[in-house]
Amino acid sequence: MTSLNTLTNLKTKKIRVGRGIGSGKGKTSGRGVKGQKSRSGVAIKSFEGGQMPLYRRLPKRGFKPLNKNDVAVINLGDLQNFIDSKKIMVDEKIDINALKKTKLLRKSINKFKVLSNGNFNSKIDIVADYFSKTAQEKIEKAGGQITVKNQSK
Repeated sequence: MTSLNTLTNLKTKKIRVGRGIGSGKGKTSGRGVKGQKSRSGVAIKSFEGGQMPLYRRLPKRGFKPLNKNDVAVINLGDLQNFIDSKKIMVDEKIDINALKKTKLLRKSINKFKVLSNGNFNSKIDIVADYFSKTAQEKIEKAGGQITVKNQSK
């Protein structure tokens, strides 16, 4: 019976804060005197008592450049589909501005690359920033011309 009594005595009573001076947690309720932390509804977010906060201890990852170069990728098969659906004219020079005007590229795109996926058989004059070797071969085989833009950066 004594062991059962000791187990029940281990459970501590809940401290009722602000219930008189005799309780030990009366008057200021353990908050000290004045200051931000003594007021109700105020919490200092991520403040760890002068210890270096967690968000400053952890390493920061990645880098988001302000003037990033978005490079769009266009397959020759897609170009052929656009030519067949008359969204792109074969007799005009195809460059990034022409693709933006026809809304095939977003305005934020700075450069584009031509890849060789798909069937291609149109004679076109295309100006792009990058070409894959097989795309170059397919365009020249169809009788088209390619122009690689000058790379300043």
